[in-house]
Amino acid sequence: MSAQVKGPASYFPSIEKKYSRPVAEWKDLIRSAPLSRHMELVTWLKTEHGLGHGHANALVAHTLAEGTAPRS
Repeated sequence: MSAQVKGPASYFPSIEKKYSRPVAEWKDLIRSAPLSRHMELVTWLKTEHGLGHGHANALVAHTLAEGTAPRS
């Protein structure tokens, strides 16, 4: 019996399906962004890359929680 994925990572399958890009690529993009604050990154993903708010928020939250903050 496998554990159900919870939290931001639960969005990952739908993000990959909808935007045809692996989550690892999105995380690399977030890490290389010229921004550092959570909502700045969410807004950037929405405006520059066309992600929905929930998907952008999940990617940013998970990436920042990993402790690999983007460059400031």
